[in-house]
Amino acid sequence: MGTRYVSVDIFRGLTIILMILVNTPGTWSSVYAPLLHAPWHGYTLTDLVFPFFIFIVGVSISLSYQDKKLKWHIFYKLSRRSLKLIGLGLFLGAFTISYPFFKELDVIRFPGVLQRIGIVFFFASLFYLWGSKRSTFLLIGILLVGYWLWMGFTPLGDAAPTFERAINNWANYIDVKLLGSHMWQVDYDPEGILSTLPAIATALLGTLTGDLIRSNTYQKVSLMLAMGLLMLILGHFWDLAFPINKALWSSSFVLVTAGWANLTLAVLFYLTELKKMPIGGIFKKVGSNAIIIYFLSSFISKLFYLIPFNGSSIHGFLFSEFYVHNTIALESSSFLYALSVCVFYLFLASALHKKKIFIKI
Repeated sequence: MGTRYVSVDIFRGLTIILMILVNTPGTWSSVYAPLLHAPWHGYTLTDLVFPFFIFIVGVSISLSYQDKKLKWHIFYKLSRRSLKLIGLGLFLGAFTISYPFFKELDVIRFPGVLQRIGIVFFFASLFYLWGSKRSTFLLIGILLVGYWLWMGFTPLGDAAPTFERAINNWANYIDVKLLGSHMWQVDYDPEGILSTLPAIATALLGTLTGDLIRSNTYQKVSLMLAMGLLMLILGHFWDLAFPINKALWSSSFVLVTAGWANLTLAVLFYLTELKKMPIGGIFKKVGSNAIIIYFLSSFISKLFYLIPFNGSSIHGFLFSEFYVHNTIALESSSFLYALSVCVFYLFLASALHKKKIFIKI
């Protein structure tokens, strides 16, 4: 196992808490505006959260597998961890409280957040262990440029391809044809099949940052800042031809989100690793149990929606009784509920860390 960096754990933990904040509003009908995703093209702070986690997966691959070679026992470990993540994601999608406790196969959503993390982790790890830094740059270029050419210039039957939410959008078309009813929406899935390819590029960009962090280079922070700014500029320039879009995980989206991730990690690295400032300790504790905290937040949230209570559900009862008030805007009440959920998981992560319980998936 490689060196443990406080800044990386803080980044990972902060990302998980933001994921929980975004995913557990009091009511989906009145979400606090900054926590909304962009309708289609463009991006908000919320749209940065998931790619930030994919990026830090890549950083962790570099820190964990440095100086290792792709051998059978490592391949086995990678496969097992990937399958566990995919299995947990499928479990969340299939679970229900009514007998037989799992949905019928024809209505289960196959893609998902944990499923994408598992797939991206597996392929990014394989390539990192097999390839070189030069080949990593080459593969990132192939994935991003190839995805753009496929999405924007390859005819789909008699129709011209589009980046809009339509059936002649290649990502949407493939998901509809191959996944059918097993999608988040009837016409597309934000964690779909084709868009997983550029998500692998996001993780590979993370491995490059991880290599920089563990190198002996003196100007690490300056280089991370420079990398971040360069990717932001290139991403926004590419947006003119291939719109920034989370649902499609467009190539411009990959660069812009990796740019922001580098800038954020550079600041955290400077403050915690170089200046030794005692900040973000609570997020470090979340980062030490990131996947299990995310899984529990998703599972318990689902239970709260499913279990009936007092004419509603546990979630509905808690929100209406303790957060909704005539003097507070409903959006603010919804935000306060999500914030309370985050506080709970911060305390849970702190308790696990205090007892030295670290659950690895």
